[in-house]
Amino acid sequence: MSQRAVLLVNLGSPERPDIPSVRHYLNEFLMDPYVLQLPWIVRRLIVSMFILPKRPDTSALAYQNIWTKRGSPLVALTRDLMEAVQEKVDMPIAMGMRYGRLGIETGLLKLANQRGVSEVLLLPLYPHYAESTVLTCVKEAERVIAEHKLNISLVVPKPFYARPDYINSLVASAKPWLEQSFDHVLFSYHGLPEQHLRSADPTGKHCLKVKDCCHVDSPAHATCYRHQVINTTEAFVAATGLRDDQYSIAYQSRLGRAKWLQPYTDQTLKDLAAKGVKKLLVICPAFVTDCLETLEEIEMQGAETFQHAGGESLTLIPCMNAHPEWVNTLACWVKE
Repeated sequence: MSQRAVLLVNLGSPERPDIPSVRHYLNEFLMDPYVLQLPWIVRRLIVSMFILPKRPDTSALAYQNIWTKRGSPLVALTRDLMEAVQEKVDMPIAMGMRYGRLGIETGLLKLANQRGVSEVLLLPLYPHYAESTVLTCVKEAERVIAEHKLNISLVVPKPFYARPDYINSLVASAKPWLEQSFDHVLFSYHGLPEQHLRSADPTGKHCLKVKDCCHVDSPAHATCYRHQVINTTEAFVAATGLRDDQYSIAYQSRLGRAKWLQPYTDQTLKDLAAKGVKKLLVICPAFVTDCLETLEEIEMQGAETFQHAGGESLTLIPCMNAHPEWVNTLACWVKE
């Protein structure tokens, strides 16, 4: 009897928070052609000459600041989520990281070896589409299936950025923080080079070319990261009743000299403090599990930047992680 299985996919993490492990991880991550979208030789030169000599030192220190007894927070929290969903569904579930240990290959082989599994629901844990997140996961899964001649088919759902049950889960997880006193909410999304939006635009003439392109209907929206994060934000704001002057959108985690989506989170933190915002909440809906970008970049570095600019407190609203409503939502999607 044929059976469906589920692979929950997340970004991944270095095996350890030391320089050699981080260097190995960064090399794998940055040499992905969907992440650094340049010809191989140019990509190799940039990574080897300008990034790997110094970046692993600072990144290793950042990982050390958030490392736990269970290891990488992202890996541990993704495992918690997988186990919580498994308790609610009667089908095999595994997790796979796009980079580092416990990869997509490991997860797919584990599922393929279980009797009767002929179909795998590949569920990238990214609400919004980007070639550097969703597409690279799909391509890696297809590579593994072809290389190992696995007799399984993939089912990949559409990005869930606007699904009402996802928005409800996001709101429910944030509710305890929104009930506290605050001045402003900053939606900080992972940044993306503008070129990534152009390359993902199937029309070739909409993204960043049409005035107010994210609010003008187009087939490009199906693969437009910025349109989708704006959509998520607007749905969250509508559900919580935030006023227009109570929230902002910004983009974090940029790397290199290419032009990335703006405004940048670090500069926005300074601007908000300069405008008199004292109590700031920051939510990061591009991530469903807390990780380096939320725990270190926002909760630690971001708080320091904000307070140094005159703000009083920056509070990170945790990601959904294994929040019961998010677990129930994922379980319902799997059963569908």
